[in-house]
Amino acid sequence: MEPKRTIIKIHTKEITLGQLIKFADIIQEGGEAKTFLACNDVFVNGEKETRRGRKLHKGDEIKIFEEILLLEEKEE
Repeated sequence: MEPKRTIIKIHTKEITLGQLIKFADIIQEGGEAKTFLACNDVFVNGEKETRRGRKLHKGDEIKIFEEILLLEEKEE
């Protein structure tokens, strides 16, 4: 089964992994990011990631559970 693909449009040059998982409604509070990343497998561009401060940019693919989040620039 193919993972669900969701496009996330950001209006900044970069976003942290912690901000993204909150923005995508995966966690409710930013303080939950560290625990979430310690307890769940999260992959950025195919590599396992545990740092909530990891900088993400347009074109990055983040896999959480069975969903892939694709970052795109928000058009003004």
